[in-house]
Amino acid sequence: MLLKRKKPRFRIFPKRGYILLLIIVLIAFLIFTELSIIFAGRGVKTIEFLYTSEKQSWIEEVTPLFEQWYFETFKEKIHIKLTVTGTHDSVIQILWGNIKPVAWSPASSIWIPYINLMWHNLGYEGKIAPDNWNRTVFSPIVIAGWKSLVEQYNITSFRDLYELAKTSDFKFGHPDPRDSNGGTMAVALEFAEAARKKPEELTIDDFTDESVLEFVSTLESKAVYYGKSTGFFGRWAAERGPSQIHFFSVYENIVLDNSLKAVKKWGEPLVTIYPKDGTLLSDHPFVILEAPWVEPWQREVAEQYLSFLLREENQLKAQQYGFRPANPNVPLNTTIFSEENGVQADMGNVPILNPLPGDALEALFTVWIKVKNQGI
Repeated sequence: MLLKRKKPRFRIFPKRGYILLLIIVLIAFLIFTELSIIFAGRGVKTIEFLYTSEKQSWIEEVTPLFEQWYFETFKEKIHIKLTVTGTHDSVIQILWGNIKPVAWSPASSIWIPYINLMWHNLGYEGKIAPDNWNRTVFSPIVIAGWKSLVEQYNITSFRDLYELAKTSDFKFGHPDPRDSNGGTMAVALEFAEAARKKPEELTIDDFTDESVLEFVSTLESKAVYYGKSTGFFGRWAAERGPSQIHFFSVYENIVLDNSLKAVKKWGEPLVTIYPKDGTLLSDHPFVILEAPWVEPWQREVAEQYLSFLLREENQLKAQQYGFRPANPNVPLNTTIFSEENGVQADMGNVPILNPLPGDALEALFTVWIKVKNQGI
């Protein structure tokens, strides 16, 4: 008698042993993945660099090159954490402890005395921003205007604009000093000319002097717009044209960005006026902070990063974005810095002024609401 063969049963699920094997494989895979992440990150040193948006395109271009160079040179992986914000906001974020960078680069060194004053007022000893900082690139504050109007009125300074404001109806503007470094620098120069002083000589008393306030408020009465950023203000002026604004104060690189655009739209270029009594530089200082959270190895990496930014090839890259080189050994690209682009290459006759004291800058912010055009 033949025995019937039992048909094999089809199993929807594998046997218990197979399930256990799959679980082990899955756990091993997860452990391997986690360890890979941990060991990939181990040895990667990170420092945070807090800087301002004016130079963002340049910094984002050269920073990966630095990270690559550092690895090839020292056989260590480094990561520069780039944090971008406005200059005034960067001061606030540091003082409040919301951001703890190793290196800080405001748009101008005028903020260094200010942050040190605020740091002291919080009860800390010493300077959080030491004196041994370096420029990375620079762009001077200028008065910009339409070429025909600059020639017609022969404007050479903020005092010329003040005298014109007393007799003529013209349209003036600059970024808001509460929101923009460019606006802060422009108003600082207005106060310096009003007081017949250099910015570094300004005192708190100058910001309550009636003759000084009359000068600034008279000029500001001609303002038609206060922008929140210097770059936006320059684009706004070039877009609106000579019927909407006549003279305004911005960085030189903003004129470079917009002069030819203005020619194409209005048939007339924007040109720069370098104040005859001197100007302040948006010099983008690289400051390695003297703060309790900065470790020695981070300082060393930051020093290497600064040296890399000042290399000739990187300073040449910065000129493509309208910045003058901070490295004196790097030649100026005169195809960029030219009268055809609304600027002059040679600044040898323009006095370069030093920043105002921290308490004077604080007084400027306090009195601004009084001297600004109340209608805008």
